[in-house]
Amino acid sequence: MAQERFCTMKVFLSPLMSLLLLLILPDGLLSSNCPQDCLCSNPGNILCSRRRSSTIPGKLDSSTKNLFLFANGIEGIAAEDFNGLLNLEMLDLSQNKLTDLPERVFEPLSSLKNLDLSSNQITYISEKCFHGMPQLERLYLYSNHIEKIHPAAFNGLENLLELKLQGNALTTLPLLSLPKLLLLDLRFNVLPSLNTSKLQTPNLESLRLGGVGLTSLNNELIRNLKNLHELDISENKLESFPSALKETPGLFHLNLAGNPMGPPKIEDLQNLGELTELDISSLSIQGLPEEFSQLFPHLEKLAIAENPFNCLCNLAWFPRWLRAQSITLERTEETRCHFPPISAGKVLKRLETRDFGCPTTTAMTTTTVKTTTTTLPAPVTTLPTTTRPIQVPRASEKTPSKGGDVPLPSVPASPSSSSIDLVEEKQFCPKYPCLNEGTCQWTLRGSFVCACPDGTSGQFCEIQSRSSTYPTEAVPSKSTIVTKTPDITSHQATATSILIDLHRYVKMRPHIRGIRLTYRNLSGPDRRPIPLNLPITFQEYTLRGLKPNSTYNVCVSPIGAASDAESVCTQAHTKPGSSGTGAQIDTSAYAGTVLVPAYAIMILLFLIAIAVAMVFFLRRRRAKTHLDLDCEPSQLGMDGVKAGLDNGALFHKQPQLMMPEPSVQTSSMEYEVLLIQDHCSSNNNMPMHKPSYF
Repeated sequence: MAQERFCTMKVFLSPLMSLLLLLILPDGLLSSNCPQDCLCSNPGNILCSRRRSSTIPGKLDSSTKNLFLFANGIEGIAAEDFNGLLNLEMLDLSQNKLTDLPERVFEPLSSLKNLDLSSNQITYISEKCFHGMPQLERLYLYSNHIEKIHPAAFNGLENLLELKLQGNALTTLPLLSLPKLLLLDLRFNVLPSLNTSKLQTPNLESLRLGGVGLTSLNNELIRNLKNLHELDISENKLESFPSALKETPGLFHLNLAGNPMGPPKIEDLQNLGELTELDISSLSIQGLPEEFSQLFPHLEKLAIAENPFNCLCNLAWFPRWLRAQSITLERTEETRCHFPPISAGKVLKRLETRDFGCPTTTAMTTTTVKTTTTTLPAPVTTLPTTTRPIQVPRASEKTPSKGGDVPLPSVPASPSSSSIDLVEEKQFCPKYPCLNEGTCQWTLRGSFVCACPDGTSGQFCEIQSRSSTYPTEAVPSKSTIVTKTPDITSHQATATSILIDLHRYVKMRPHIRGIRLTYRNLSGPDRRPIPLNLPITFQEYTLRGLKPNSTYNVCVSPIGAASDAESVCTQAHTKPGSSGTGAQIDTSAYAGTVLVPAYAIMILLFLIAIAVAMVFFLRRRRAKTHLDLDCEPSQLGMDGVKAGLDNGALFHKQPQLMMPEPSVQTSSMEYEVLLIQDHCSSNNNMPMHKPSYF
């Protein structure tokens, strides 16, 4: 009975197991039309990655719509490779070894909409290589070596929406008569000027011109682009804010980073109220007025990295504004304070109001009372941060300023009755807001002032006169400053950075409370000095974002110095290299610590190898004496080959689906985010990551 039930259950489960296998196994494993070493898991999709073949695979199904052939090592293509693929809509040939494109090579692909030829070695685009592709919408040619494009190369691509040519060696542009084009990316070519007549793209929405060497922005070019919403002119040579932007109120994204124009003015940005993304990094901005927050009511992302911010009370509004408006601050870790010394190096976004040295508010309750003529003697008040008594004058008196005393505002005499109730919160000065041994004092208006000692002046006592009361032995003389040993030196120069050593300069000047560092490029057209304020705790400072193979003049002086008498200068040189090259690593400092353990490891491995060889030799010799050979040597060799086959030494390569890699930002170009999102890795073998379509 039990055996009959088992047989009945077996008959019932057999078709069910077959159905489950059909559902679990990918279609490509059951299909005989899938090319060798490729995946065909979805109908119409063929994925061939890292095949290590110089040609396109054969036997491609005519129903294929998406063909991915990136990172295969393909060296050449011909029109015959695509015969029969009338339904193909997407072709990815990126990251291969293509050097040229034959004319009419894509003509059989009449339905093609997306073509990716990025990260190859193409040097020239001929006249008819893209002919016969009336449906093409996206053409990606970036990260090649293209030096020239035939003037008629893009004729006939009337439905083209995106054209990406960044990261090539173009010096001129062909005629771009593309009525439907929405995105044009020309970054990192050599195009110091653009011919307006060659850009016949009336519907263009995104124009990317970063790092092309622009010295000015053509007003007529911008004026003709009525639908322009995104403009990238970063890392160029613009010395002033482009006037063309004042007439472009429809911009949503604007990137001005890395130009020598300096900080933009409020009036320059007044007509850009529709911006949702703004990048003003590396523009030597030291502060932002509070009116800045009223200019961009729709702002969502802001980048202000690599600017020398003075984090004083007039900038305290900025972190509160970011939080209140839920604005994303891009490159947060690179947005830091440079002054005052107590805040130097801190991330700007993470500061609280008290960290900016702002006074706390005083709550006062006032009631209406009858006027009396009671006269009270002037009280004497002693603040906790100073030992000087401060006289509070009567309403009819005015106290002149003498020496370092700071007059406080007058207040009406209080009547004998408690007619005015003052409810004051406990007040305190921020930590160390005054320089040069100045003392912080509170006024009756709820703010603080710095009482400066004789010989100093300024809001924070930052200005010193020659009649300073510091001990003469503590102040170095002019003869002491100019010595055989330089007070500042440069070290660890790379193509884009220089380390400035300030140890001796600070040691020789114990009285200073801050350092003003100024540098300028003597090798470039723009020689304007760039100032930075540093605390004395920064006895080493790295200048970044410099030009390769250039000579820089670096000067330092005490903050608030009345003249250049205390200024010390030196010259530093950056190493040759491209602007996109990352910082080089100097291994000389730790070469010794690496080589000694390396030699020790090599000697140890050598000794182990000798020991293993001796053991193997002894065992083989012992085995040889007891071995009884019953067969021919050739038969032993054949058994060894057979054993290797049985153990699977020879196997057929199985295709694998690669997992997605994380999106990264390269040193020369940002990671691309396409209109069609990706689900598969590009398996990059080039410096720049490949955007995918699926």
